[in-house]
Amino acid sequence: VQLQASGGGLVQAGGSLRLSCAASRSIFEIGTLGWYRQAPGKQREFVASITSRGGMIHAPFVKGRFTISRDNAKNSVVLQMNSLRPEDTAVYSCHAAWRDSEYWGQGTLVTVSS
Repeated sequence: VQLQASGGGLVQAGGSLRLSCAASRSIFEIGTLGWYRQAPGKQREFVASITSRGGMIHAPFVKGRFTISRDNAKNSVVLQMNSLRPEDTAVYSCHAAWRDSEYWGQGTLVTVSS
């Protein structure tokens, strides 16, 4: 499974960004698709995931601000990020779990200025 992430950039606090991750296989075949992030000097952490059946999980620190969803037409998983904070600044990476293997896309940098 190949994953191609896009949509990062620079935004002011309170603004929004939309990240997209296109998969090389049908997203309905892949068990779980999700997003992780890694801020400078910190460990990578889970942000959100969505299963092939549509079940979603969001990390507590993004609930009410970020929403994960699928774009079926583009065979992609989308992370809509609203009410961004400077502490959301990180490299966001797309992740897939499929047939007992894990796959990572390249990261996309999100920078939130205060």
